[in-house]
Amino acid sequence: MLEVDHISKSFGGQEVLHDVHFGVDRGEVVGLLGANGAGKTTLLRIITGLLTPDSGQVLLEGHPLTQADLRRVGYLPEERGLYRHMRAGEQALYFARLKGMDKARAEAEVHRWFDRLGMADWWDKPAGRLSKGMQQRLQFVVSVAHRPDLLILDEPFSGFDAANSAMLRHEIAALREEGAAILLSTHNLQAATELCSKTIAL
Repeated sequence: MLEVDHISKSFGGQEVLHDVHFGVDRGEVVGLLGANGAGKTTLLRIITGLLTPDSGQVLLEGHPLTQADLRRVGYLPEERGLYRHMRAGEQALYFARLKGMDKARAEAEVHRWFDRLGMADWWDKPAGRLSKGMQQRLQFVVSVAHRPDLLILDEPFSGFDAANSAMLRHEIAALREEGAAILLSTHNLQAATELCSKTIAL
C-alpha cells in the first residue's frame, strides 16, 4: 500500500533522515520508533506531502503519492490542529467534507464515530472547551471519519490516561482488521507490542 522509497532529508546541513526505506501493507500496523529528534515527525510530514524529501520518494500502491491520493490518507499529527471556537461536531463534518465526502455520508460517519467513542454529548461544545483527552478523541475522529486506506498516527496516545489509551488501541486494531494500512509513531511500547507486526527504528 505505502512504500517509503529511500528517503533522505537535511535541514541547514544537518541530515535528519538517511536513506529510509520500508513499506506498509493493507491490514498491517507498522511502528515508527526513535528518540525525540530522530526524524519521526519529519518523515510523517514527508509522507503526507507537507515536506519535500531531498532524495527518494513516497509511493502509494506503486505510484508516486499525488495530491488526489491524500483524500485516501488520514493523518493525526502530534501537534493538534483543531479550531478552538468551532463546535466539535461541526468541525468533524468540515474536515470530512474536505476529504471529499458528500454531506449525507459525512454526517452518517461522524455521528457513528461520536456514538462509538461516547462523544455524542460533545457535539455542540467548542473544541477549546474540551479537555486535552477529549480533543484527542475529536482529532482521531477527524483522522478516520472518511475511512482512509492509509492512516498515519503521530503519538496518538499523548494526553490519554490508561483507559482511553486502551480504547484507542482497540479502535486502531479494528481499523487494521478492516484492511487499513497504518503507520504508528509512538513512545508507547505496550501499544507497539500489541498492535505492530513490525517496527522501524530511526
